[in-house]
Amino acid sequence: MKFRDWLKAGIKVKRWILFGILGVLLIAFGFTELVTRRVYDIYYKIFYVFLNITGIFVIYISVTEAMKSIIVMINKGYLKISFDSKKIESLIYEKRLLVKGPKIVVIGGGTGLSTMLRGLKYYTSNITAVVTVGDDGGGSGDLREDLGILPPGDIRNCILALADTEPLMQDLLQYRFQDGRLKNQSFGNLFLAAMAGISDNFEDAVQKMSSVLAVTGMVLPVTLDDMQLVAMLENGNKVYGESQIPEEVIKQNSIISNLSIEPEDAQPLKEALQAIKEADAIVMGPGSLYTSVISNLLVKRISLAVRKSDALKIYVCNVMTQPGETDNFTTTDHLKILKKYGGKDIVDCVISNSGDISDELKDKYLKNNCILVTSDEKEIKDLGVDLVQENIVKVENEIVKHDSERLAEVLIDTIMKKKLLYDKKKIIEYMYLSQRIKGREKKEKK
Repeated sequence: MKFRDWLKAGIKVKRWILFGILGVLLIAFGFTELVTRRVYDIYYKIFYVFLNITGIFVIYISVTEAMKSIIVMINKGYLKISFDSKKIESLIYEKRLLVKGPKIVVIGGGTGLSTMLRGLKYYTSNITAVVTVGDDGGGSGDLREDLGILPPGDIRNCILALADTEPLMQDLLQYRFQDGRLKNQSFGNLFLAAMAGISDNFEDAVQKMSSVLAVTGMVLPVTLDDMQLVAMLENGNKVYGESQIPEEVIKQNSIISNLSIEPEDAQPLKEALQAIKEADAIVMGPGSLYTSVISNLLVKRISLAVRKSDALKIYVCNVMTQPGETDNFTTTDHLKILKKYGGKDIVDCVISNSGDISDELKDKYLKNNCILVTSDEKEIKDLGVDLVQENIVKVENEIVKHDSERLAEVLIDTIMKKKLLYDKKKIIEYMYLSQRIKGREKKEKK
């Protein structure tokens, strides 16, 4: 490539750009004269209108000719643009599949819900997370008390789980201050609290934060009312507050007899009810049975909407029992409590873990009165619920939790088989998508 040829081509593009600027000036002058000055002579009006039309024509010519010149430069090798067309095509195809994915509503709270969402967002972009707002402990409780806003912690975790952000931004929003008045407070909580300060209401703040972080799907608080959990223990004592309930159950050695909310007539978000109505699948859990899952179902009309929905209703059972809430519970016990508060038809299918953990880890958890949740297929079938049992356990830093990738895969597979089996084309597309995601994750891990 000769420098003189490259220079000529560059000058030609530059001329067309300057020609386009002339068009912009013609439009600006003509429009300004028409709007800011009172021109009574019809000939002057025609002249200024003509200037605007001429400006538009000039811009059109300059843009098209400049593009032609750039294409010529690329073809002749004067400009080099490199991109992986196959990769771009693959990403576009995956995005199209995600948009056509099943409509899934997830109901719950806590770290279990956000863990599941991290895996689920790779299979569908039609996700609505309905999140509890009963939290009154930790940093969320402090902000709730000081600023009078709904607790942001669980909502923040769900937003981050569905967000398409850089790792640095994730770390920043999860960062907790170590000293001073902000000690143990999450920056993400403060970010959401600040957003609430410049928004009409808390729901609006959540949507704005979701927009900033490019969230896949939608995150909704179950209610905008200042909701508080109230537990009646078997010994007759009442306990107020989500953070206090498990502690008092252990302290008083008395299990939860009944759970309620105040105010009893807390109103659900219309968007949450609409999402439940239109869903292909409704997923409850994983998370604390009473304080994360049941707390949502106690909000007026939420459990009724779930029961009336044509969606496949799935409960994701916890891997381990939780002290103060589900001591010595089996999967059957979880389902009985779910039906007690949500109604007989609140669940169609339960996903439980069949995987195991090391004996050393079992002993460690046993010291805190935690054991693996077991499942009895006959007992579950007698409750009118289908059992899907898979190895969905993951151990990270000696902490037992759900494997987000495997759980999402099992959920999608269950939804496709039990709800969308009639759509063979969609099943094939999702099988393809699943394989691509697995392949990409393996490469990223390497």
